[in-house]
Amino acid sequence: MEIVRIIPCLDVSKGRVVKGVNFEGLRDAGDPVELAKYYDLQGADEIVFLDISASHEGRQTMVDLVSKCADEVFIPLTVGGGVNSVDGARALLRAGADKVSLNTAAISNPELISEMMTEFGSQCVVVAIDAKQDQDGNYFVYTHGGRNKTNLDAFSWAEEVVSRGAGELLVTSMDRDGTKEGFDLPLTRGIAERINVPVIASGGVGSIEDFLVGALESKATGLLAASVFHYGEFSVGEVKQALLASGVHTRVGR
Repeated sequence: MEIVRIIPCLDVSKGRVVKGVNFEGLRDAGDPVELAKYYDLQGADEIVFLDISASHEGRQTMVDLVSKCADEVFIPLTVGGGVNSVDGARALLRAGADKVSLNTAAISNPELISEMMTEFGSQCVVVAIDAKQDQDGNYFVYTHGGRNKTNLDAFSWAEEVVSRGAGELLVTSMDRDGTKEGFDLPLTRGIAERINVPVIASGGVGSIEDFLVGALESKATGLLAASVFHYGEFSVGEVKQALLASGVHTRVGR
């Protein structure tokens, strides 16, 4: 079994970390730099930092905030939201990001994935897929922070972005986001089985048991959560101890 990474997610809007349910009803969860430091000390493997309103508002991700986080945090930092060019990605990497996440821009300009892979290497290129299931059971991809539906099938899109050079996928179930009902296993596993790069599962964590199920059944090597960490329901360390006790390989300590 591969090592499973535990990854807190910081959804940032107007300089603050926020969290909602099904991408709606956002409420404040704290200062991004302070939370990033806190999770680093707890033993998080990585941090995902998403500027969730950047694409919708038509602006670039906040490079200065990334720089402040990078100065305080000593684990890999993936940054996304509003990235729509190689230059924009370069600015984030220079500010201290280790990986850059594309979502809306990858759909409007798929060539950007290949351009970034050529410029920085596939290990720096993450494609985020926000997917929602329709009444017929099909999963479609959404853009602009979950606001706009596309006609892209989530599984086919995952295969395409990997063929274009994505080195990792961040797969978020919009149906499960903030619901605390557990990961969407058919979505995450279905994508992971079709591709040969790491997958991060996102959306739905409500308990430590959800992490265990995700580690054993989703085929994702990264498990992401937000509100359960932000509001202190349990810690990264508690999750890792539970995984280890169940025979799941994960890193403990720095």
